[in-house]
Amino acid sequence: MRITAVPLLTCLLASTSMLLAETWKNVPVMDTACVKEFKSEPDKHTTDCALQCAAGGYGLITADGTFIPFDAAGNEKTVAALKATKKTDHLRATVQGEKAGDTIKVTSISIP
Repeated sequence: MRITAVPLLTCLLASTSMLLAETWKNVPVMDTACVKEFKSEPDKHTTDCALQCAAGGYGLITADGTFIPFDAAGNEKTVAALKATKKTDHLRATVQGEKAGDTIKVTSISIP
């Protein structure tokens, strides 16, 4: 019985963590330094500006206007996504991760 209980428990824990993961689609991505300036018009925020302000970190703006910052790993993933995109502004992304308190633990981010 013990042998089957361990894989069962592993599957249960894995499925529970998958339930906690969320996906935010077509959300504005913003650096923390520019949130106040561009929050009402996030699509005017440029890629160059976002990369210049990388030291402060990034986050997303929800439909109700709430800014939720990313964790450190998410900030690194955002820099990579910003460097890879051909967009110059209108920085909208699909973000996958888990909301933990006031931040998002980002597992992936793509800026088409």
